[in-house]
Amino acid sequence: MDEFVVRGGLVYDGTGAPPAQADVWVRDGEIMAVGVDAGGSDIPAVDASGCVVTPGFVDIHRHCDAAPLRDADFGRVELAQGITCALAGNCGLAPVPLDVSRHGEFYEYIEPVVGKVPPHVCYNSYAGYVRALEQTELPLHLGFLAGIGAVRCAVKGFSAQPFTKRELEQAVALVDQAMEAGACGASLGIMYRPECYTAPSEYNALLRPVALRDGLLCTHIRGEGDSLVESVREVIGLARRAGVRLNISHFKATGVHNWRDKIFRAVECIEAARAQGQDVTADFYPYDGGSTTLLSLLPPTLAEYPPPFFAGHEGAARLREELYREHPGWDNMVTSIGWERILISSVEGAEYARYQGENFVRAAQMHGCGDPADLMAELIARAGGKVGIIVLSMAWEDVQAVARLPYTALISDALYGGGGNPHPRLYGAFPRMLRKLVREEGVLSFEQAVYKMTAMPAQRAHLSGRGVLRPGAAADLLVFRPEDFTDTATYASPKHCAAGLRRAYVSGQLALRDGEMCKTRAGRVLRRDDKKG
Repeated sequence: MDEFVVRGGLVYDGTGAPPAQADVWVRDGEIMAVGVDAGGSDIPAVDASGCVVTPGFVDIHRHCDAAPLRDADFGRVELAQGITCALAGNCGLAPVPLDVSRHGEFYEYIEPVVGKVPPHVCYNSYAGYVRALEQTELPLHLGFLAGIGAVRCAVKGFSAQPFTKRELEQAVALVDQAMEAGACGASLGIMYRPECYTAPSEYNALLRPVALRDGLLCTHIRGEGDSLVESVREVIGLARRAGVRLNISHFKATGVHNWRDKIFRAVECIEAARAQGQDVTADFYPYDGGSTTLLSLLPPTLAEYPPPFFAGHEGAARLREELYREHPGWDNMVTSIGWERILISSVEGAEYARYQGENFVRAAQMHGCGDPADLMAELIARAGGKVGIIVLSMAWEDVQAVARLPYTALISDALYGGGGNPHPRLYGAFPRMLRKLVREEGVLSFEQAVYKMTAMPAQRAHLSGRGVLRPGAAADLLVFRPEDFTDTATYASPKHCAAGLRRAYVSGQLALRDGEMCKTRAGRVLRRDDKKG
């Protein structure tokens, strides 16, 4: 029997309630009691004097679909920032349920997001994916969503044509298989190919298995800039018609001219829906810059052109022409924030490696291009579009406003595509929340912030017994001094783990001590409403 008591800490139980000085008694991976003198005096004790004790952090938006099956050091950057549970399959961009022999193009398309997909792993079924995770020694708990973009690609590739009746039945069956395998819900990436071609009536059918099992729908909306308000209305309507609970992913307003305006108009849409009884929430990350793929900058008129098209003068000229004009209904990041606020974070090829971390204006100058659009054309043609970018597109005041909303949870939206200059949120989103929004700016109280990182996201994903410190809950918990626990990753120098976490427990097993991972691998595959995984 594995048993211990964490004694003398200030306990934040994850519910948003004020903290209390208490002990946490753990036995066999489960919390037995929380209170003064919990457990007997003969039980081994962990001294938490001067520390806070919280539930392990729950990140419901992390693109770690393939990382546990590929990276030997997976868990290091996650546990260092207190993440004990994560949800993969977001933004519709997942490697499941695809067959690498038939869908290599989609794997290349999502590589800047999820990284390389290991060829030795069977991804063509959700059951196979779950088996692969279960056969892996996981350092933290993992759940997953059914990525609708991946489902669509599995059935009809990148085709823009509507589903045939048979194809739609096949796609619905795949979503049903995901829910049967324990998916917490589904995710949309409406701005990405091929999902952007999906019709509202098709979504109604695709989301039926999610609605029947009360799954959560997480949505990367169509536009986060000029079309933000319309895009929020679109997914609220889509979720209402399908009868699913809705969570709007990485809720933000991009584009300088949209700052301090569009986000509040979008909030009005959400609150009107909530007032009418619709179950709508959102999540956010604590940075003023986002991360995506270079292909997301392509105007819709060029989205279906193959990468080689952009290698010649005609392709580059066409890209320049389309980039610098307006496209109704499409958010043009280049014209809304400018090339100088778009950084190259990851790119294949030694000839381009020196541009990682540089903005497009500087990189174009270094490359001898008169127009950054010409460098973009070359990168698409030569690197196959497998280029990650960071877009410094938000106003910090807007981020603060979203953080204050009572129905928003914290996420990292961490990308695993590699490269020399990844977004710092991969390494430090959760301690940054506590450092910047709580300790430095006072935007949130400590208990409010902990709730947004623990119980709230766990409840949304129906991860029973996670994100709270109470009898019967899973013993995923953290011990740290708030003044010591901090992020160290920045845009300029991102590859630095968070510092100051004393202890992290996963299923009652010590997973991290003083910033160093332990050999214990107690993580499980989490299924909705299944505390034991």
